Amino acid sequence: MTLLTNDELNRARKVAHRVSARPVEPDDFASLDDVVARALWSGLGEPGDRVVGMICDALGPMAALDALAERPTSRELARLVAASAPDDDDDALAEMLDEALQRWLPRLQASDAVGHLERAHRIGASLVVPSHPLWPEGLSRLGAHSPGALWVRGNVGVLETLDKSVSIVGARASTGYGEHVTMDVVTSLVDRGFSIVSGAAYGIDGMAHRAALSSEGNTIAVLAGGIDRLYPSGHDALLRRIIESGLVVTELPCGFAPTKWRFLQRNRLIAALSCATVVVEAGWRSGSLNTAHHALDMDIPVGSMPGPVTSASSAGTHRLLRETPAICVTNASEVAELITGHADALVVPDLDHPLATRVLDALSRTRARNLDEIVALSGLTPLQLMSVIGLLELQGAVRQNATGWLRA
Repeated sequence: MTLLTNDELNRARKVAHRVSARPVEPDDFASLDDVVARALWSGLGEPGDRVVGMICDALGPMAALDALAERPTSRELARLVAASAPDDDDDALAEMLDEALQRWLPRLQASDAVGHLERAHRIGASLVVPSHPLWPEGLSRLGAHSPGALWVRGNVGVLETLDKSVSIVGARASTGYGEHVTMDVVTSLVDRGFSIVSGAAYGIDGMAHRAALSSEGNTIAVLAGGIDRLYPSGHDALLRRIIESGLVVTELPCGFAPTKWRFLQRNRLIAALSCATVVVEAGWRSGSLNTAHHALDMDIPVGSMPGPVTSASSAGTHRLLRETPAICVTNASEVAELITGHADALVVPDLDHPLATRVLDALSRTRARNLDEIVALSGLTPLQLMSVIGLLELQGAVRQNATGWLRA
């Protein structure tokens, strides 16, 4: 017995062909079925459900769904899983699966597989599965708690930059001090080639995304609800800007509301997607501390920004410094040091020409600009520009590619 009829499966495959972030041939049924099954599992279990990870690893996502279609007892299902994981204790496995079946079966609707994919297609979302070449390697640190797929909107290629990324998180009720520090650190990290990961919340998260965008850097926003829920609503415009040049990510399909539990589980993704986590401001019981603890549990470096000892918004960052292996960081160089193990100062060459600064201000480290654009942004004449940019190239301050000029 299978969960989806032939008609349902064929319909689902057609939509999966359009929604899959990795191009799949229409007749590659194995890959399409994997997308369909993972789309359904993304709404069947709650984020972080390790039993979902365990049964999908043991049987495969589609075979696991077909097993559920038989409405098995926990003992029957345990025997199937145990055949692939013989080291598991049978009684403990059966008890675990009994609880899982009670969670999953009320949600098990074959039509959801098509529905999740069709709604995603309507809003231009894609599904990234572990077979995708850009699947984030850092998610493997979550073990069985790793998501089986990621729903995304935006530039999937940004996932390629996660090998040099920092998550910046902090208080929703941020202070002027916290926002200033965030803007300064993120801008300098982007100049060093780092991508910024955060949760799109009010306060520090939002400032981290804005600073990355204004510096033309890569940024990824991780949501706690469905990929159609640009939450919080006050950041709708910000999230749409991120979709234009960066990436919005969630493990939940369309229609799923962000809840307190899902926010806590979302935090593990923010940590796992990054090479280091930095908490800028946090109250004594801030959710940002939850992100930091997820990172520490995965042996990911954590930095904590000190603040005024009289500020309640810095009580959590000071708590991290007192109670955990988090490292005190005060600038972008120290944040980079968390990852590289050595100070990563931003090298500024000796600029002999008085107009050099204006040329550098007009250049980006991530997007090449042609000479006409640089003239317009710098306010220099073409002749002045040509007299400076060659000198900067010799000094190693700028470089040229096929489409234009960038800061080195």
